[in-house]
Amino acid sequence: MSYLYTFLIALVNNLDNIGVRIAYSIRGIRIPFLKNLWISFITFVISGGAAYFGELTTVYLNKTVSSIISMVLLCSIGLWIILEPYVKKKKDIKNNEQVDFSLKGVLDNPENADRDKSSDIDLKEATVLGIALSVNNIGGGVSAGMIGLSWYFVGIFSAVISFIALWLGNYLTVFLKKWDLDKKASFVAGAVLIILGIIQVI
Repeated sequence: MSYLYTFLIALVNNLDNIGVRIAYSIRGIRIPFLKNLWISFITFVISGGAAYFGELTTVYLNKTVSSIISMVLLCSIGLWIILEPYVKKKKDIKNNEQVDFSLKGVLDNPENADRDKSSDIDLKEATVLGIALSVNNIGGGVSAGMIGLSWYFVGIFSAVISFIALWLGNYLTVFLKKWDLDKKASFVAGAVLIILGIIQVI
């Protein structure tokens, strides 16, 4: 069961990777194999580190408190994942004339990582993109560590899913757009995290 929890949290954490790859595919931007591996390594370090930090906190907190904090984190992240597409859409409409290439701008819109508009991600751009995508994994990673999931497997699962999501993005683009599943996927992912959070205190 712990492996299933680990997989689900890693999958939901990396939902943005699928969205980013779809955005890149639409714009004809490629993520080369080695750059994808580098992004996956960054994902492993940040996600695994967050889970390890979560494990450390349990030394100072009893199981009940850890479960409650984990529930709050997971439910909050799940709710944000559900609402983010609508919030982001309003923000894009308001600021569609200006592209922000700063780290904050890439955090808000990871597709902005391709600063030189070369349609090919270089090492520096891949590093910024990897950090931007992995920051979203911190909350879920800490929660995973607090409920006793292995930090190593949280990192490995997150890295593998990140790599696959970015690699398969081109093949998912047409399917998701045809059936308008991008927002539905966000809702399902958010609901899964909320359910996992509630389970912690049952």
